[in-house]
Amino acid sequence: MIVNHFKLREDCKAVHLGGMGCSASLIACKLASDLLRLRPKQYALVVSTENISLNWYTGNDKPMLVTNCLFRLGCAAMLLSNKPSDRSRSKYELLHLIRTHRAADDKAYRCAYQQEDSEGNLGIALSKDLMGVAAGAASTNLAILAPYILPYSELLHYVFTLLCRRLLGMKIKQHQPDFKLAVNHFVLHAGGRAVIDEVQKSLRLTDYLTEPSRCTLQRWGNTSASCLWYVMAYLEAKRRVKAGDKVLMLGLGSGFKCNSAVWLALSDAGTNKDNPWLDCIHRYPVLNTLCSGGHRGKPL
Repeated sequence: MIVNHFKLREDCKAVHLGGMGCSASLIACKLASDLLRLRPKQYALVVSTENISLNWYTGNDKPMLVTNCLFRLGCAAMLLSNKPSDRSRSKYELLHLIRTHRAADDKAYRCAYQQEDSEGNLGIALSKDLMGVAAGAASTNLAILAPYILPYSELLHYVFTLLCRRLLGMKIKQHQPDFKLAVNHFVLHAGGRAVIDEVQKSLRLTDYLTEPSRCTLQRWGNTSASCLWYVMAYLEAKRRVKAGDKVLMLGLGSGFKCNSAVWLALSDAGTNKDNPWLDCIHRYPVLNTLCSGGHRGKPL
């Protein structure tokens, strides 16, 4: 459809990454990045969308009805370039992108699983293990990312407590690295309030840092692969991203997959005419969307 609409050249390489779940956008960005490394002075267009009609559940099984309440239609497009001349007009530079996949573990594989209910209705079942699996996948992914972005002081502190526990048998608490020392903004997958709560608790983030994800969930719902870019658009609409800031994206999806990306802002964020928050950003944040697990409020 895209090639036809824009009448792209015949040597355009099109790749369809359907069925990759909510973390598909960063998977596509990773593929685009790898392709651009092989081909100098090229463009790569990444389009992430959610088509809920394919997985709309028509039965009465409560665990399978949850997805009908959370998911909404959404779409985002990103243009990546490796042309040096494009740097002056680019918003961000991709610094790191880490992918982890835990489908070998049965619990992780089935925590978000397409199946039929007792009456033969097809849908997505979310298990009670989802929160724990998501937290574990995020921890595994960030453990790989940490050496690339954390300051040496944090890494040494972590290694020191690890050695004390394992080699000396000391009963001390394992140091948890503080990613707030390495990045300025957090773009978390807006999969649900419980998911955001779990990630916030794991990374020890403030309500201010999780505000963009919570407001995105309240305004747009879970738009699957594209939701990370709705969160990024919120940061831009609020003009919070400044040149030199680092943004950590964390995508979570069925499989179970966790993907993270670190972007470097090349200029101060401005609000363009296509920003989806333009007509409503003045109403946010809404008080109830900022209630984390430790501050109870009206649920979303």
